[in-house]
Amino acid sequence: MKTTKTEIQQFLQQEFPQSLEKCRIEAVVPRGATLLYQVSAQELRPGGTVSGPTMMTLADLALYVAILGEIGLVGLAVTTNLNINFLRKPSGGTDLRGECKLIKVGKVLIVGEVWIYSVDLDEPVAHVTATYAIPPQH
Repeated sequence: MKTTKTEIQQFLQQEFPQSLEKCRIEAVVPRGATLLYQVSAQELRPGGTVSGPTMMTLADLALYVAILGEIGLVGLAVTTNLNINFLRKPSGGTDLRGECKLIKVGKVLIVGEVWIYSVDLDEPVAHVTATYAIPPQH
């Protein structure tokens, strides 16, 4: 692991502060990260469930944080693909936890997965796989 949780939080606060408005970094570990998303009425869709874009936001940020922890503060790492499978209805109005694991860390591409849980449920509500492109080092 090249970057600590504190260093990543400081970087995001300076460069991408809106990312931390609803999300909290719980842990940054080798090839992984865990984040919490604070769900409010704004993230609920009809039927009282958490919206898909909210879960995608959590997954994308969890991957970005895990990548920053693994390769350093590379601000221009970007998502090139994100696939989500919605597995069950999340608890409306309950915070979400995203647990990210990096599957492959290459020089140009990084592939990871995120399991998303309502904090009050043991079973995941969604599974995400995504690929990030890493800018060339000059």
